[in-house]
Amino acid sequence: MRHSSDDLPLALYSADQVRALDAALIAAGTPGFELMGRAAHAIWRALRREWPDAGAVTVLAGQGNNAGDGYLVGALAKRAGWQVQILAVSESGRLQGDAALAHDEAVAAGVEVLAWSEGCEVRGVVIDALLGTGLSGEVREPYAAVIEWINRSGCPVLAVDIPSGICADTGQVLGAAVKAQLTVTLIGLKLGLYVGAALDHVGHLVFDSLQADSTIVSSQQSAARRLAGDVLPQVPVRQPTTHKGQLGHVLVVGGDHATGGAALLSAQSALRSGAGMVSLATRAEHVAAAQARLPEVMSLAVASANQLHALADTITVWVVGPGLGLAPWGRSLLSAAAASGSAQVWDADALNLLAAGAVRIAAGGVITPHPGEAACLLGISTAALQADRPAAARVLAQRYDVVCVLKGAGTLVANPAGQLLVCDRGDPVMAGAGLGDVLAGLIGALIAQGCSAWNAASLGVWVHACAGESLAYKGNGLVAGDLCDAIRHLLQERAACRN
Repeated sequence: MRHSSDDLPLALYSADQVRALDAALIAAGTPGFELMGRAAHAIWRALRREWPDAGAVTVLAGQGNNAGDGYLVGALAKRAGWQVQILAVSESGRLQGDAALAHDEAVAAGVEVLAWSEGCEVRGVVIDALLGTGLSGEVREPYAAVIEWINRSGCPVLAVDIPSGICADTGQVLGAAVKAQLTVTLIGLKLGLYVGAALDHVGHLVFDSLQADSTIVSSQQSAARRLAGDVLPQVPVRQPTTHKGQLGHVLVVGGDHATGGAALLSAQSALRSGAGMVSLATRAEHVAAAQARLPEVMSLAVASANQLHALADTITVWVVGPGLGLAPWGRSLLSAAAASGSAQVWDADALNLLAAGAVRIAAGGVITPHPGEAACLLGISTAALQADRPAAARVLAQRYDVVCVLKGAGTLVANPAGQLLVCDRGDPVMAGAGLGDVLAGLIGALIAQGCSAWNAASLGVWVHACAGESLAYKGNGLVAGDLCDAIRHLLQERAACRN
């Protein structure tokens, strides 16, 4: 999905919430057919910007208001001299209310309306006006066949409001879903456009409020919010007299046999993210390499938890899990962290041990699972978790009384109170090993410098994603360590000015 994030609202709504907004606007005096007309004009403007020379459109129309938008777009295109055909997937007699009025206007404008069949010819830009946000169950026939037909057509596709077949609340593909190059979403941004499999279907996202009364829109509670740079917390200010002892001490615990690199990446990230001091507790075999690569990190050879207990009073934040392993060594070190009373960031194998019931994380910490780890924590399959990522993130935050960072495309940040943030930054070049270790170290460093767990998680996720995005121009082959310098620069931009 690509879009200009700065041009879009922050609030994300469920399908029910958007329907409530629509009803509130109508109740306040804007007729439904007028809203439909505004939607058609918004779609037509977006279509002409994206494909100014197309000259032809094929509208696939269902039977609800989504279809009504499509019929009115067809009428606008016809009046502009474009070749237009509307392929109806339901009989016109089944259209009701504003959608029926829109059908009649298209016919009056001279638009050809035909019943869809596999043998129909496709011309120009395909407009998906089939199902909209009302879909809840699996796509049924003939719509499933129409969706597959659209995807096989090879034509550019504009989706009205949301690609048909995508759940507006979860982003799940409900059996089959249109793959659009452009989606024009209306009145309110839908949460499902930003999570799950939807990211492969939305294409370029354009939003239009349909001139909705801002007081009505602001009165509607949102399901989630987008992470955006202009509303994120800043890194606490450093005064001229600031010294390292005021910037926290991060202890990274991990790196069992053959996995020392993961813990080292977390330590490097914490160091570059501004922590005053960083220590690394790892296997003896990794210490020499750690000291050679990061002499600024205090690298400790640790054989048992007893060695960590002696450090506990000096540690501000424990970052535990990268390369930790599931053997007794890792379990012992994790139990020392849990007993410390200091702030906690748990990742990787710490989460697998948490899922196994080996230990509990103290309330107020941060967990950073990827989908597989999150599924283990919830006792469900990864597929089931991915089908509703927002719900999973909220449940994890509430179950463990922590801030949960559910990683993946469209990373989510949730807290026990039910707040949910969605990160729509990042790039596919970030699909690689070790980037989660860097994120854990970054969040730990922000907590060490005085950020709350919630602020550290939300700022850390956004900075981490933007750092990867800033390096995407170099192409695939991004390695986790590449992020650290980019993170450093982005955090400097987020730093508060001195008094």
